[in-house]
This record gives sequence, structure tokens and C-alpha cells, in this order.
Amino acid sequence: MKLYSGIIVKITGGFYYVQTDKKLYECKARGVFRKRGCTPLVGDYVNIEVPDGDGYSSINSINERKNSLVRPALANLDVLVIVSSVVEPTVNTYIIDKMTCAAIDKGIEPVIVFSKSDLQPCDKYLEIYKKSGIKAIEFSSVTKKGLDEIKEVLKNKVSAFSGNTGVGKSTLLNALFPHLDLKTGEISDKLGRGRHTTRTVELFKCFGGYVADTPGFSTVDLDRYELIHKDNLQYCFPEFSDYVHQCKFTSCAHICEKGCAVIDALDKGIISKSRHDSYVRMYNEVKDIEDWQLQNK
Repeated sequence: MKLYSGIIVKITGGFYYVQTDKKLYECKARGVFRKRGCTPLVGDYVNIEVPDGDGYSSINSINERKNSLVRPALANLDVLVIVSSVVEPTVNTYIIDKMTCAAIDKGIEPVIVFSKSDLQPCDKYLEIYKKSGIKAIEFSSVTKKGLDEIKEVLKNKVSAFSGNTGVGKSTLLNALFPHLDLKTGEISDKLGRGRHTTRTVELFKCFGGYVADTPGFSTVDLDRYELIHKDNLQYCFPEFSDYVHQCKFTSCAHICEKGCAVIDALDKGIISKSRHDSYVRMYNEVKDIEDWQLQNK
């Protein structure tokens, strides 16, 4: 019997595929995980037992997770790349802000990529997110502008790409991984996917790390499964961090209260209006939600 450590890169048909520094192993999970209510996820770092002869390899233990998502079911994500097109469809900063907040709340670094920048400038959006402290990259599939910067973001990280239909996510992935031959508007044929037919997540190697193939991953999933408690929401806006503890009242919601340091920074142009508008809208959506209604916390 040999012991190895690795990462789960795919789950299918009750089998867990664990990549070690030696090879890829097909494993079964021990029944103790079901009893504990702890299901192994793609992205989990695990310890496995490999028999000397016949028999299945087995997952013995799961290392502590730094984060996990409900849908897609994925653990230990380092970077979430949020793809938004400048035109067709146009930028929706509220959707972007919901996704960046969901990532930050989970301890995941959000990175925004504005695609189709050869069709229309995106300077005003770059400025908004420069103020926020969130990395934003301009990308053109025509000139390949921003491609090297995106590759640097992915280096040695576990990453996932998100974005709604038509934003150019497949085009970007094609530029990053031409060997996969992704079809625009479809899921990768190379990875055995059908369009919108599966919730399966798979990791594939790239730039010293892994990228998650997450079919259907969009803002809808984050809205439904990754709700943020109203008291935590302020910390999901990095540009608020210097001001949230300077308000006149400790119970300040940073909406329109007297003596609010966040509002003062907004009035001075330090915080972007579109970002604060998103915060207010998100706060109003969750302010009446009880703790027990928040899933995956």
C-alpha cells in the first residue's frame, strides 16, 4: 500500500480523479465522508491510498479547504476571472460587482477582463475598478492586448472563468489555450461537454496551475447560492476599507447616514458612484434575510 497526496481534478460516476506529482489516479471515497456529511469536491487537496495489487485506490482524508462554492461545486479557488464585454452585450457594472463581492467574501481574488476592447474603449470602466483596488484588464482578441497580463494572473493558481452568454469568454479561452479548440458559444468538445447539459466541473493544467472548466457558471449561480450577510457586505468592497470604521455611528450601514465616512469619500470622488450604487442595491436585497437562509456559510 502506498500513500500519495494530490488534487481532485474531476468527479464522474462516483469516481474521483486525483492528480499527484506522479500520475492521475482513479479513486473511490471512503464511506466515512458520507457519514460526516463531507463530500469531496473538485479542487480538494486529498491524501490517497494506492494498493500494491488489484483494487481501487481510495481517498483517506481531505485537507482543510480555504473556500468552496456550491454551484459550481468547487473548492480552493484562488482566482475568479470575470469576463465582461464592452459592447454586445454592454457592461453591467452591477453584475460585475455582485461577482467580485461573492469572490471576495470567499477569499477568492476577483480579476475583471473587459473583452472586445478593439470595438469600443473601456477606459471609464478601468478607472472605476482601479479606484476599487480590484484588478481590471483590457483584452482584445484582434490585437491580443492584455493576453500576457491574464496569463500572469493564472500562473501557479487554481482559477475559474465566469461570464454570461456573448461576452467573449470562449474567445478569450481560445486565445489562452489554443490546443483545446473551444467552439465559440459552446462548451469544450475536447473535455467531452455538451452545451448546457452538465454541471460537471473539471480542472485542467495551465501555466503551472489549474483552470476550472465550469459550464454554465454565471451571475445567476452567485445570486442564488452565494448570498452575503449584510454585515459582511461592506468588507467585500475593498475601497470602503479605510472608511468603514471612521463613521460616526458603529451601526452605520453606509447608505445615506449622517456622519458616514464612506458617503464622505463618495462625495469627494474617492469611491465611484457606480460602486456605491451597487453596494446599496445589494444591501437592500439581503438586509432582511435571516442567517439560516444563507447557504454554504
